Amino acid sequence: MDFHVSLAGRGDLAARIYRQLHDAVLDGRLRPGERLPSARDLAAQLAVSRNTVAAAYERLTAEGFLVGRVGAGTYVQAEKLGQGRSRTAPGGAVVRPRALWRDLPAARTPTAAAPYDFRVGMPDPRLFPLQSWRRLVTRELRPGLLHSAEYKDPAGHPGLRAAIARHLGVSRSVRAGADDVVITHGAQQAIDLIGRVMVDPGDTVAVEEPGYPPVRALFESLGARVVGVRVDAEGLDVTALPAAARLVYTTPSHQFPLGTTMSLRRRDALLEWAAARHGAVVVEDDYDSEFRFSDRPLEPLQSIDRYGRVVYVGSFSKTLLPMLRLGLLVAPVSLQPALRAAKQLSDWHSEMSTQAALARFVEDGLLARHIRRATREYAGRYELIHEALQGSLAPWLDPVPSVCGLHVCSRLRADTGIDVAAVVERAVAAGVAVEPLSEYCAGEPAQGLVLGYGGIAIADLPAGLRRLADSFQAVSGEIG
Repeated sequence: MDFHVSLAGRGDLAARIYRQLHDAVLDGRLRPGERLPSARDLAAQLAVSRNTVAAAYERLTAEGFLVGRVGAGTYVQAEKLGQGRSRTAPGGAVVRPRALWRDLPAARTPTAAAPYDFRVGMPDPRLFPLQSWRRLVTRELRPGLLHSAEYKDPAGHPGLRAAIARHLGVSRSVRAGADDVVITHGAQQAIDLIGRVMVDPGDTVAVEEPGYPPVRALFESLGARVVGVRVDAEGLDVTALPAAARLVYTTPSHQFPLGTTMSLRRRDALLEWAAARHGAVVVEDDYDSEFRFSDRPLEPLQSIDRYGRVVYVGSFSKTLLPMLRLGLLVAPVSLQPALRAAKQLSDWHSEMSTQAALARFVEDGLLARHIRRATREYAGRYELIHEALQGSLAPWLDPVPSVCGLHVCSRLRADTGIDVAAVVERAVAAGVAVEPLSEYCAGEPAQGLVLGYGGIAIADLPAGLRRLADSFQAVSGEIG
């Protein structure tokens, strides 16, 4: 590759070239085994004599940083691997973000998978139909299909929007045409776009408590006053909503993280509440309800909304893979121009070849087939966890009823006196990754565990659950 060398500074030209190449090897910009430009080519690039560059190369070779190969060129010496220093950006101690960004929690770095992985929100990548997907993506990357590579509609690939509208209409009774759909980089960007066009600094936003921490942090980053609203066996408690709320975020089909389903009575009450407040909007996040094991699903808020107040948000992160970074929103007509403009200002549009492949994936029935297959697999895992919560884990945990999704929530029994954090620590030491319910609480922390089953094979579940029960037993013994 071309290597940038600046001739600014003190010293003769050969010394300046030497110093920059020397530093580049030490900080890793030039890696062991990498070929440098010939002395003649670099001299022409810098408009200096060939002898000047040759002198710098000869000094670096003598010091063991470079090696010359007859007839092949000059290379970075492999033996210098690991002897360098890291290269970092300038410190900028006087440059600070806005105050609210200093107070927000740092982004969580994904942890490595444990042998027994009960982390939440992880679909099983082994179920992903890779061969079919590879075929569809390859088809979209043929030269003949790249003749029109200019910027596209911010709302997304028209074929995918039409396919999603049909799919949601059939599978979830969502009322939408292709023009009502906006394709996003996952559900998180969809919610960000809604916040951008609906929330002014100082506005009140209501979220579920316990709930999804990234959504709370997102609205806080927009300057909103975020208020947690309690969730009970029927879902979000509408009577507890703050009167000033401009926006309400809810997960009615499979409350995150508790797993309860919002009752029809509560759904009607929430829509009536939104209608009674001028300009209020309800964001319905339907993140994983397609994996349903029993009961007929209630209709989404969006499909029974008579007032045009619901923005429906979905994602392919749970049904397919998080790495695809594809989500969607379906908005009332009055919000669509602003949301499209916000999408364009944010990133113009999501990547088009992946969208085109997904459009064909949906249209060919492959998505529906994958969901049926995955649901059968996840149902088996759900049953094993449910049996454990009624058996070996019953002395400590009470399961929260749930009929769909990729996780089960369980509350700590009040009479145990167990420290959940100690159980989690002991489980991690035993190779079991598990998340406490308290991580999803912004107020008074609820005690319990949230057990995801997308990332663990059914064959590994019995051993993982035994180790988790052993962790409870060990901590319980310490108390006794």
